[in-house]
Amino acid sequence: MSWLDPALTTIAFLWRLDRRDGVALGFTGHDHDLEISGLVYRASPGMMPSAIRRTDGMEADTLDVAGALTGEGMNEADLAAGRWDGARVTLSACDWSDPAAPPLLLARGELGAVGLEDARFTAELIGPSAILDRAVVEQTSPECRAVLGDARCRVDMAARVRIARVLDVDGTTVTLDTAEPVPNGWAYGRLRWIGGENSGLAAAILRSDGVTVTLREPPVFAVSPGKMVELREGCDGRFETCVARFANAANFRGEPHLPGNDLLTRYPGA
Repeated sequence: MSWLDPALTTIAFLWRLDRRDGVALGFTGHDHDLEISGLVYRASPGMMPSAIRRTDGMEADTLDVAGALTGEGMNEADLAAGRWDGARVTLSACDWSDPAAPPLLLARGELGAVGLEDARFTAELIGPSAILDRAVVEQTSPECRAVLGDARCRVDMAARVRIARVLDVDGTTVTLDTAEPVPNGWAYGRLRWIGGENSGLAAAILRSDGVTVTLREPPVFAVSPGKMVELREGCDGRFETCVARFANAANFRGEPHLPGNDLLTRYPGA
């Protein structure tokens, strides 16, 4: 790129962050806002990456990004609530004197571990090559390894997702105006908040009883009665449940009848 050639360069770093809920934010190390490809990158001079090293090897590439928390962008409450977990990150460089020039891609991946200290955040950027560290073959298990309603499970979730109104919240217990479809039917499912400060956040459901559900963790922000939530039915992953409740034995992704390691420790006549 020609703007990299002069002895005196006009380079600015760009960070684009795309959250899983569709929100996209841009930041730049320049002292003025820049509009690149339709997205406004807000000036955040204190936001700097660690040394960037790009290789053609098979190692998983990572780098660290640090910056100040701002009310208009990333704030401590959103980080603590998990809104930025797994966000896609694109780090590039541009010519701030000519925003129309195509930027130079430096790195991309998703946010890993995030830390907070003295109104600043630090985040690890995990590159695409980190996928190579994942297990290729699944381990056997008596429970189903699929998620209810995903491409492997194939249970139709259209009638198993409901919208309900919150009547009361006491710690991890949420009382709704709608009863569970079957006994403990929402257990192992998900509750997603609609509206309010928790809007877009989801919580795992440990168990349900009538019109109440018990969450794994209490809501991040206070909830007032009348807020709406989306409830997705769950599954305990047992073969008996798959057969009796969902009639989905053909798609069960587990080995309930496979002998375990205890078979090796048995002795004759036991």
